[in-house]
Amino acid sequence: EVQLVESGGGSAQAGGSLRLSCTASGFRVDASDMGWYHQAPGNECQLVSIISTDGRTQYADSVKGRFTISRDDAKKAVYLQMNNLKPEDTAVYYCAADLLWPLRLAGYVCPPRRWGQGTQVTVSS
Repeated sequence: EVQLVESGGGSAQAGGSLRLSCTASGFRVDASDMGWYHQAPGNECQLVSIISTDGRTQYADSVKGRFTISRDDAKKAVYLQMNNLKPEDTAVYYCAADLLWPLRLAGYVCPPRRWGQGTQVTVSS
């Protein structure tokens, strides 16, 4: 069974930091580009970062310079270090895999199903 288990969210003050973790199973993680997207209530999904199988990274303009994505294929894990958090970062964050649903920074469409429960990030001003 395919699973993406997210953790590490919580509440933070603006300017603070959080580190999200995702543990994947049920598919070849090392063969997939991985990413993180978020969805705030009533909003569309926004993909914020992608890390390719060879470690190249991409970021949405809204998080560039503040967030860092990384992966550990031995642990089947993907991480998102979130620094200098802003209230507009508040959302539920989900781990994503290109093998499950295409990853595109521009025009990302919410996947047809969730493979994990997501993790809530709340940033107060």
